[in-house]
Amino acid sequence: MKLTILTPTYNRASELSKLYQSLLGQTEPYFEWFIVDDGSLDCTEEVVRQFISEKKMAIQYIKKDNGGKHTALNVGIQGIQTDLTFIVDSDDCLTKDAVAQILYYYEKYQLRSDLCGFSFLRKYQDGRINGKLFVQDELIESYIDCRINRNDTQSDKAEVFYTIRLKEFSFPVFPGEKFVAEDLIWIRMALKYKMVHVNKPIYIGNYLNGGLTSNARLIRIKAPLSEIERGLILMRPECCLKARIKGALMYIVYCKFASKKWTEIVSRFPSPTLFPLAYLCGIILYYRWKKIQRLPSS
Repeated sequence: MKLTILTPTYNRASELSKLYQSLLGQTEPYFEWFIVDDGSLDCTEEVVRQFISEKKMAIQYIKKDNGGKHTALNVGIQGIQTDLTFIVDSDDCLTKDAVAQILYYYEKYQLRSDLCGFSFLRKYQDGRINGKLFVQDELIESYIDCRINRNDTQSDKAEVFYTIRLKEFSFPVFPGEKFVAEDLIWIRMALKYKMVHVNKPIYIGNYLNGGLTSNARLIRIKAPLSEIERGLILMRPECCLKARIKGALMYIVYCKFASKKWTEIVSRFPSPTLFPLAYLCGIILYYRWKKIQRLPSS
């Protein structure tokens, strides 16, 4: 097998059956499903054990202590032996030809050494495409050039990575934090590798109440150290001016939420000329967010 579908999950026992059925319906059956249970308190383990007992596909299951999705991904990625890894959330599902499409493009581009993977489209359950099409089908660009510099970061795509690249760029773990934005790693990877961007939807998203998407701001505020790193990488010169400004504001805001000292905030900021304005605007934004979220003062 060349492909592993990696599913980190936490308390989604009621949603897993839909993904399971979409995997059973794949036109290309040569893949394995690796489920990493991030310490679920519901009946996730019983549900997965039932799937395994049916012996309809290759399934691996690991349960670990709760640490956040990024830690579940790290555990899963380190255990994967196939060439490709496709991260699919437990409350989503795939189109019938998803695996077939992935393997087709993998074979087509397997001789290129400058790639870290492939980016396909996602769609909603009603068939609408999530976000916009890539400017060109099979466009070969980095994540930074295609998504950040073309201002296409508000929509989700379906990224399939070479497993060896994911092992090269593991998710950082910060004490006490249970969230790291995935694009922090995608951007780091983009400083070295490109992707093939394909205008075909293979992923059907389902945004549930209580999920990461619906609670995005509060989740990020509770993980300020990871967001500081994200702000710093967005300020890199490879990113467009809009992204660098966003990164500067993020950096200031989350440094405040992390109770960083003035000297530390200044020392890591990469642009002295941009700092005064970024700091002023960031402080205003920090107090606005703190008031909206009703968080205690730092």
